[in-house]
Amino acid sequence: MAHHGKIIIISAPSGCGKSTIINKLMAEYNLPLKFSVSATNRSPREGEIDGVHYHFLTDEAFRQAIADNQFVEYEEVYPGRFYGTLKSEVEKTIAGGGNVLLDIDVKGGCRVKEMYPADAISIFIAPPSIPALRQRLEGRGTDSSDAIETRLSKAAYELTFAARYDARVVNDNLDIAAQQVYTLINDFIAQ
Repeated sequence: MAHHGKIIIISAPSGCGKSTIINKLMAEYNLPLKFSVSATNRSPREGEIDGVHYHFLTDEAFRQAIADNQFVEYEEVYPGRFYGTLKSEVEKTIAGGGNVLLDIDVKGGCRVKEMYPADAISIFIAPPSIPALRQRLEGRGTDSSDAIETRLSKAAYELTFAARYDARVVNDNLDIAAQQVYTLINDFIAQ
């Protein structure tokens, strides 16, 4: 029996340091993880390569793939603009014994976990608190106060999904949070 790979799902509200933690994991901890390449119906930007940065699909092909149930999860990010994770992408990796990392939103994370209950671990990265998240977003200085309010109400909503995740890591201290995420992933891969 060939070793079957695992699926690692990481979700977090915006501004919780998810990308920073993932980048740290990839750079500093030698985890055998492969990033899943998402599919999208937007056009490639300068320098983007099909199959490397994204699987670029036409509107028609994307809608057909949805109809044919080819996604483990997908999202209409804004009207007419889709992003999703192809089943073929995930299954090819795990069938070959590789582990796949999915950096996806909370709804997608819950869907993938339901689809692969034994093969997936879902990790939710949470802010220490909503006020702390507010401070962090204001400190960035990149968003208008309206945009910050929007992000905070979305974060509060996304936090209601945390209980449905296998594990919750509070990102108060980046190094500690990254270490906790590493341990969770490492233990799960080792099972």
